[in-house]
Amino acid sequence: MKAKNIIFLFAGCLFSQVCLAQTELKSDLKAFRPAESNQPGKLFPQVNDEGKVRVSLYAPQAAKVQLDLGGKKYEMTKNEEGLWTGESAPQDEGFHYYQLNVDGASIPDPNSRYFYGAGRLGSGIEVPAYDEAFYALQKVPHGMVSENIYYSNLTQTWRRCFIYTPASYYENKNSRFPVLYLQHGSFEDETGWVNQGKANLILDNLIAQNKAKPMIIVTDNGYALKPEATEAPEKGQGISIFEDVLIKEVIPMIDKRFRTLADREHKAIAGLSMGANQTMRIVMKNPDKFAYYGGFSGTSNYPNTDVIDPDVFMEGKFKSGTELNKKLKLLWLGLGTKEPAPFPKSVGAFRAMLDKQGVRYTYYESPKTAHEWLTWRRSLQNFAPLLFR
Repeated sequence: MKAKNIIFLFAGCLFSQVCLAQTELKSDLKAFRPAESNQPGKLFPQVNDEGKVRVSLYAPQAAKVQLDLGGKKYEMTKNEEGLWTGESAPQDEGFHYYQLNVDGASIPDPNSRYFYGAGRLGSGIEVPAYDEAFYALQKVPHGMVSENIYYSNLTQTWRRCFIYTPASYYENKNSRFPVLYLQHGSFEDETGWVNQGKANLILDNLIAQNKAKPMIIVTDNGYALKPEATEAPEKGQGISIFEDVLIKEVIPMIDKRFRTLADREHKAIAGLSMGANQTMRIVMKNPDKFAYYGGFSGTSNYPNTDVIDPDVFMEGKFKSGTELNKKLKLLWLGLGTKEPAPFPKSVGAFRAMLDKQGVRYTYYESPKTAHEWLTWRRSLQNFAPLLFR
């Protein structure tokens, strides 16, 4: 019994020391505060008004711990209780993926909520933005996001999409709604636009302010391969059939299960980065399906082509820019002012081609953001109000 009491006493002392260390770090909360993206009740990670990120990890046996954020690694230091802390340089406003590197192994931060991005489930942090109110959870009528699981005969796999239905969808059972098909980028999936992009909150706020028409949003997984590619990769690796899955399976399913306005004048399609490339090709090949298009940080020449053949862009469906203008009600492009290469160059080349062909388009730049979710949130905020007018 004495030995057991000593063990409990030692454990209690150790726990109190760790708690004391955490309390000492709390004193900095005037400068640093818990991030909105933390797991419930977690003090760390923290951000301050400069955009610096502070993280903490209890790992008494680790020899080296680093914060891996924004393409850089920041050394963390350990106190006597085994609690590691570290800070980053100032980060851009918005959402960022990050990892912790413990003795050479990259792991998610146990204090952060997990997000699927960069091809894995990992940590993410929100650095507050000056205009964050447009994607914040506000006291307005909220729509519903539902998970829809379906079997794809084309891929011979189970797949899923997420559907946002606005609050007014449930007020009048006879009402019908336009649909926006919204795609994620490379190494992300169908969860991105809700979890990282906050698309549902953006639309809730826009609709409540009468800035956007109530609409349904569908986000599907842009990775869809021929069955041979999954069963025998050497025979069909990389053969995407996402266009067929969307056109032949997803859209008919959505029109059947939800109260949609099924004509082309009430269908829009948009995507970010890889998703911009996919959706642009889809809209040009299927002008009878969509009347509105949005490309966020991407075009049909993604990731980079200096010379763009307008005939290839128009997929043989249109003879001129004038003809395209008559069919497509909106061609919208968005880009961050800090986007890395090759995106400014490729989007610039694409815009030059559109100008030469006389194709009407709307162009938007997100101030001081790169190839990241705040760019795409702002793009959606500016794109959605122009739809279905």
